[in-house]
Amino acid sequence: MNTMEPIRLKDQKTQKNGQDAWKRALSHGFQKTIPVMAGYLVLGAAYGILMRNNGYGIWWPLLISVFVYAGSLQYLGITFFIAAVNPLYAFFMSLMLNARHLFYGISMLDRYKGSGRLKPYLIFSLTDETFSVVCNENSPEGVNQNLVYFFISLLDHIYWVLGALLGAIAGGMIPFDTAGMDFALTALFVVIFTDQWKSGQGHKSALTGIAASVICLKVFGQSVFIVPAMILILIVITAGYYREKKKEGQS
Repeated sequence: MNTMEPIRLKDQKTQKNGQDAWKRALSHGFQKTIPVMAGYLVLGAAYGILMRNNGYGIWWPLLISVFVYAGSLQYLGITFFIAAVNPLYAFFMSLMLNARHLFYGISMLDRYKGSGRLKPYLIFSLTDETFSVVCNENSPEGVNQNLVYFFISLLDHIYWVLGALLGAIAGGMIPFDTAGMDFALTALFVVIFTDQWKSGQGHKSALTGIAASVICLKVFGQSVFIVPAMILILIVITAGYYREKKKEGQS
């Protein structure tokens, strides 16, 4: 018997198991991202239409969606392009608009710890909606958690890029009235929040987020309340975490 045959069979089995793991993770990730797909296709299309209506070709919304991939910033970017905004001002506006992602990243440190080579892309693709899905994700037994994180992030990215491409194509052919289309983003957040509320065992984090947001909205106003709200949420949740740890140590 050829001594290489058992090694070859083992390699084939390992390869098959690896392919099965990717398929299971992809299937599970797709199910989790269906609500995001519904929102991203519409919002991405609206972005593509706006870009075309302002004189930019198909490649602009496509490439920006691939390499920038920041929905609210992309919408704001249309104004930057049209008004020829000072690059330094655009930089600071972009930083303020997306400062909340600093807190998203901190909260993902434990979840992304063992993601290895996938981590750079997971960091890049952590949008509001992807964060909402990933932070509540507990994959079933037999499904690789890190692969699920990857496919959730990748699929959401694909939905946004596809929506922008379709919108850019349609925007060059048919005139559209995009008034009110941005409400789809609000509806998407409501759907994700409701799903997390129903599936979660406790609602302390959700109630903390609501209370902190309302307080900061009243104190700081609509235009700048997000960053203070995120800081307050982080402080309250961190304090609660250490309080629970202290109780566990005393028991």
